[in-house]
Amino acid sequence: MSADYDVELDGTLGAWMHVEFTTVRRDVVDYSIVLLVEVDGGLETVRLYDGAHGENEMHRYTRKSGKQPAEIVHHGDLGAGMRAAIDEIEQRYEAMIESWRKQ
Repeated sequence: MSADYDVELDGTLGAWMHVEFTTVRRDVVDYSIVLLVEVDGGLETVRLYDGAHGENEMHRYTRKSGKQPAEIVHHGDLGAGMRAAIDEIEQRYEAMIESWRKQ
């Protein structure tokens, strides 16, 4: 089964989280969690957490250079990594966006 949804994190800041995941029975087999910010009427990617290579990875984005190389951020299964990524974005999105704006 696959699912996706969007969460508005902060309307004033224009911060959004997009979540996509695929499960087989109860196991998460792939996911993508994206932190987005509104800029000039569009959405820009700030951070991407995913399980595309079977590992829990995170990509930072910069305004000038775009997507940066992956870093492994969680050593658990993909379900645990997905939940950790959602928590991380919900708790730290302001700092992540501030850092992105400086780059």
